Amino acid sequence: MAKPAKPSGVHKHRFTAMGTPCEVQVETRNSKLATELARIGEAEARRIEEKYTRYKPTGIVWAINNAGGQPVEVDEETAGLIDYAGQVHALSEGRFDVTSGVLRRAWKFDGSDRVPDAEQVAALMPLIGWGKVRWERPRLTLPPGMEIDLGGICKEYAVDRAAMAMMAQGDCPALVNFGGDLRTTRAKANGRWAVAIESLDPAKAAGGLLHIGEGAIATSGDAKRFLLRGGKRYSHILDPRTGWPVEGPPRSVTVAARTCVQAGTLSTLAMLLGPGAEAFLKAEKAEAWVLW
Repeated sequence: MAKPAKPSGVHKHRFTAMGTPCEVQVETRNSKLATELARIGEAEARRIEEKYTRYKPTGIVWAINNAGGQPVEVDEETAGLIDYAGQVHALSEGRFDVTSGVLRRAWKFDGSDRVPDAEQVAALMPLIGWGKVRWERPRLTLPPGMEIDLGGICKEYAVDRAAMAMMAQGDCPALVNFGGDLRTTRAKANGRWAVAIESLDPAKAAGGLLHIGEGAIATSGDAKRFLLRGGKRYSHILDPRTGWPVEGPPRSVTVAARTCVQAGTLSTLAMLLGPGAEAFLKAEKAEAWVLW
């Protein structure tokens, strides 16, 4: 997980959204403008959380998941996210699948040794598969019992949306960081933003520093979410085609890209490819840091 270092002369606004610590940093001498921009960023995070959470009946994902097999018409923003999810599903050959969230019923990645029975996982597999979903823009129909979960896209999407909303209201340098996935609006006046990469060693606060001007960084990893049984580590990175953890993934993949959605997609796909992570990132010509 990437965490911004603490630069001087920058206004900082912290809050919690999407179940994760969030921070907006704004470099300006105008404290009133900094406050306004930070609140715009927070408002966008909360809007997206309310709209796409699967836990509360506040938005479209809840409506889709509770439609009982009936079609649900979605708005243009949601249609764009669903289109993107479908594109990534195809690109990943089914490794990325927004219908795979039901696997949480079997897998609890709490650091314990409670690995589910094969029968428990197998019972969920009929409820997984993007190919079973009927998507005729703007109407989406889920077979009864299936769910979609856009959590694999939404945090990075929220970062991008917050950064763009802030840029629309002010041109001062800013950094949006939601749970370690971040984007800057442009370089700081005196140079680049310093970003600390979380160390895999609990004894170390950071694993190194990156310096970025304008762009985004996202990290995927299993440093904190895993199971351990008989000396074998079970990553929380699940292959929806099998219902079981990906074999031999990196511990962490950090990617820099133009947008946070791009960075997050590349880091996630790299993790899903397990031992093939670095070859994939090299083929994509991605600026990336892989820890094993």
